[in-house]
Amino acid sequence: MDKFKDSSLPVAERVADLLPRLSLEDKAGLMFHEIAPMLPGGNLLPPGLPWGVATETLIREKRITHFNVHGVPEKGSEMAAWHNKLQTIAAEVGLGVPVTISTDPRHSFSENQGALFSAGAFSQWPESMGLSALCIDDPHGLELVEKFGDIARQEYRAVGIHAALHPQIDLATEPRWCRAGMTFGEDAKVSGAVGAAYIRGFQGKNFGKNSVSTMTKHFPGGGPQLNGEDPHFAYGKEQVYPGNNFDYHVEPFKDAIAAGTRQMMPYYGQPIGTKYEEVGFGFNKGVLTDLLKGQLGFEGVICTDWGLITDANILGQDMPARAWGVEHLTREDRIRKALNAGVDQFGGESCPELIVDLVRAGKVDEARIDLSAAKLLAEKFILGLFDEGRFVDEAAADKIVGNAEFRAVGEAAQRAGIVKLKLAESGPASLPLAAGLKVYVEGITLENAALIGEVVASPAEADLAIIRKAAHYDPRPGGFEALFHAGSLEYPADEVARIVEICHTVPTIFDIYLDRAAIFPEIAEAAAAVTANFGANPLAFIYVLKNPALAKGRLPIELPSSTAAVLASKSDVPYDTVAPLFAYGAGL
Repeated sequence: MDKFKDSSLPVAERVADLLPRLSLEDKAGLMFHEIAPMLPGGNLLPPGLPWGVATETLIREKRITHFNVHGVPEKGSEMAAWHNKLQTIAAEVGLGVPVTISTDPRHSFSENQGALFSAGAFSQWPESMGLSALCIDDPHGLELVEKFGDIARQEYRAVGIHAALHPQIDLATEPRWCRAGMTFGEDAKVSGAVGAAYIRGFQGKNFGKNSVSTMTKHFPGGGPQLNGEDPHFAYGKEQVYPGNNFDYHVEPFKDAIAAGTRQMMPYYGQPIGTKYEEVGFGFNKGVLTDLLKGQLGFEGVICTDWGLITDANILGQDMPARAWGVEHLTREDRIRKALNAGVDQFGGESCPELIVDLVRAGKVDEARIDLSAAKLLAEKFILGLFDEGRFVDEAAADKIVGNAEFRAVGEAAQRAGIVKLKLAESGPASLPLAAGLKVYVEGITLENAALIGEVVASPAEADLAIIRKAAHYDPRPGGFEALFHAGSLEYPADEVARIVEICHTVPTIFDIYLDRAAIFPEIAEAAAAVTANFGANPLAFIYVLKNPALAKGRLPIELPSSTAAVLASKSDVPYDTVAPLFAYGAGL
């Protein structure tokens, strides 16, 4: 008899056959979803390094079979080779349960370990808010989002990625929150519709061996963070609801469940002032069992966000476990509380021995472990990992990943996602740009600027200035913490004065990359034209300058007019700052 039973049989029968033949150690290993770095050339993390356990050790000794890949490949074939090495090792361990590989978003412009990765070999698209910008009052935008998911699905499966640690459908109702750019904005209805299209693209019409399983996050909605700080860090652990708007943040998750999302990730934050226990959502039975499973009917896998149980060092920075509200508990008791809350899997952790010890000490029933293990095995069976989908074609990966067709669609989406906020009616800054202009540029290479006109060294020499700039943030210390763009939304006064002076010297087009909201009223007033992007390469931007009809985006967040307006707004309420500089949905 095949050790994994006939692939033509129902998945439930195959799971029922395999589960009792697994050891307790095997089942506990299924419940951990650890990071696995991919080294250059598609090599595995070896033993003996001070900053991580060897990936092979995690498979052979810890029996872990779910990995979140870190590292951006130079070639699809390298990543495929890395995946096949893992599967070869896993096939030699115990009954040979295959490995499931997941990833954070990989089609982006930004790079933030633990949140998203730049595209590398993959096709490059606008980031999440850029996709959403195409869907405000435009159903055709949803078709593009689904197309993105389908392309990403093909690229993922070509290199052996089976699960997406996204979409992120939190609502960006707190303008200062550093993870707003990874959301679909602050409107619940739009975010739910975009999230559902995204899921359909990744998972396909029928979830199966060619699908990518989506882990939607972060239930019941991150975003309304106290002072806009993020709960990766202790100072941001509190989620607050001054507008009594908890239910609004749950709305997009209803759409994700209806679309068939297979997995769900709760956030780190602890709710303050609600009917729920004031502990992190990964430990919160009222939120996960009563609300998510009971009221919303979700039956899939629940995986915690990364690092709820064990203290760690990330990029040289000591990080306490994000066990907010239960910091006083031992690691064993944190696991017990999370299991009791309804968690099936622990992200960013590699301590299955704690579950084994809890079961053998009679503190956790093995039947509870079987419940989660069965869900996780079923996912592997449906994805085809026990069958022909276990290994991928390394040569074919290079033909699929980042191919010309996929790149062209992604670049068209970059152009379309640009938002025209203010346009010049006449003069050198009016669009489309005239030929033969003398141009002063910032944020564009001289080579690319030469496609616009004759590049000059100063605004005084120019007919037109073009400034591309990212939204402001206050740099934070530490290796990991420094990756999060938080703090003030306003540029320093001297930088504002410098840009305004340029605008007064020569007609200026100001383009701002928004990975969260920004406050720049003086610049917006002084500039002849203002555009916003959510990830658009220089050529995409230049194409829009020459053919402005290509840009169709609308703002998925409002841009406040002042810090005072942000401080007076409610963190859980959408588009509620007084007299915004640009309102939600703005776009010419």
